[in-house]
Amino acid sequence: AESYSSSDAKTWVFDLRQGVEFHNGKTMTSEDVIASLQYHMGDESKSAAKGLLTAVTSLKADGPNRVIIELASANADFPFIVSDYHLAIMPVIDGSLAVNTGIGTGGYISQTFDPGVRATLKRNPNYWKENAGHFDELELISIIDVAARQTAMMNGDVHLIDRVDPKTVALLGRAPNLDILELTGTLHYTFPMRLAVAPFDNYDLRMALKYSIKRQELIDKILLGHGALGNDHPISTANRFHASGLEQREFDADKAAFHYKKSGHSGAIQLSSSDAAFAGAVDAAQLIAASAAEAGINIEVVREPKDGYWSNVWNKKGWCACYWGGRPTEDWMFSAAYTNDTEWNDTAWKGTEASAKFNDIVVSARAELDDNKRRDMYAECQRLINDDGGTICPMFANYILAHSKELAHGPNVASNWDTDGAKAAERWWFA
Repeated sequence: AESYSSSDAKTWVFDLRQGVEFHNGKTMTSEDVIASLQYHMGDESKSAAKGLLTAVTSLKADGPNRVIIELASANADFPFIVSDYHLAIMPVIDGSLAVNTGIGTGGYISQTFDPGVRATLKRNPNYWKENAGHFDELELISIIDVAARQTAMMNGDVHLIDRVDPKTVALLGRAPNLDILELTGTLHYTFPMRLAVAPFDNYDLRMALKYSIKRQELIDKILLGHGALGNDHPISTANRFHASGLEQREFDADKAAFHYKKSGHSGAIQLSSSDAAFAGAVDAAQLIAASAAEAGINIEVVREPKDGYWSNVWNKKGWCACYWGGRPTEDWMFSAAYTNDTEWNDTAWKGTEASAKFNDIVVSARAELDDNKRRDMYAECQRLINDDGGTICPMFANYILAHSKELAHGPNVASNWDTDGAKAAERWWFA
């Protein structure tokens, strides 16, 4: 869109940029935008973005260059929502949405794509955005193993890597041909407990585990200081409505033991972990097991394979390691991972009185235009997750990337995602 407007935060008018071409030469119109959004909607949709669009009641075109979106209730943050990376605009070809063709409007044209392995792209000569997309060709490679990824960087096999292991930041930083970028944002590491899987449906068991974690120890030993304390909810100090008044949860063996006894549980509790989640995730799980033992809680760490972790473990097993990139608004973060209508609700936090209250507040806060009232509402949302939710969020981690000095970038590097807000391919250039 070139611009957007709304008088009531309920009816949104998006004026599309004219002359934008898809990679196949087709001009983008309102028909493509509407079909692309509808693809993620409906009862049959399995899209991770489905929950973001549940409030949409109507999508209609006002000519080829304007889209009008009606919402069931007002949402002051809706323009942020439609920028979600799942909601890419795809072309309508012969009356059908071309979903799996790789055809888009971006700065690079897909040449090959092997999901989870690699992708090759070439520059789009007709890209609508000026002074962007500077590389003739790109190769994106998935290297899940941290050591292998950093070796590729040291050997000059790649120009840029993300998620540098804090343990080797100093080593990489001493390499004369490399630069390190470290940014503080909304990245957080979590250990979601699924309420749909026993024994995590027990409030007291969840609370026992929350009190059994030495958060500062995790920051010191896993992040080596490259991060900040988490408080069992996903909103960081970088967010506008962070609940600074919410008491920081600390390790408390007595409280952990009290809630554990009250839960009635006995026997080992399995915690699945893999460094696929984040560098040091297995070590973090071991530290959690050690501190929980001080409260008489037996945690069995299950080391899961890196390959297939996100398909076979996350969002399936009862308790595991995870990471979240965070979102620029509170509503977006909650709608992506905590409301009861999102596929990525990895704690299955549904069916409790607190979760019902949380969902009601999230809907009400979207329509509230008074910032002070919204602040109070989002603070209550954070409190509800902190208390009743299945998320253990012990730490926020800095984004750490390493890149060849052959690459250059602008003075402002985004901290909302890895690799300059996932825009390095578009924004960076060869020096």
